[in-house]
Amino acid sequence: MKILGNLIWLIFGGLAIFLEYMFAGLALCITIVGIPFGIQSFKLGILALWPFGAKIEYLDYAPGCLSTIMNILWFFIGGIWIMLTHVFFGLLLGITIIGFPWARQHFKMASMALTPFGRRVV
Repeated sequence: MKILGNLIWLIFGGLAIFLEYMFAGLALCITIVGIPFGIQSFKLGILALWPFGAKIEYLDYAPGCLSTIMNILWFFIGGIWIMLTHVFFGLLLGITIIGFPWARQHFKMASMALTPFGRRVV
């Protein structure tokens, strides 16, 4: 089921989402200041490429207040808009019974898009 879900996800928009996150990550990595945000964008892109079977978990070590500060910056720079986009598509897909598994993946990505620092994709 995971392989089939991921293949359908890739065909119907997952590849486009992956490419958007990768291009955004490359654009952010052009400057030294944007590198931490670019790395988070790459992390979201990897999750967008193969979301079924992937889990999001908090890091075992305590990243401290730097992670919180970076999450606040991420929130205001664009994290809220990314999260709202995933919530919108999740609600749109959740209307039908058939789209519910893909809606769950969008909600998982919305959670990661809101606060990516201090988390990892497993």
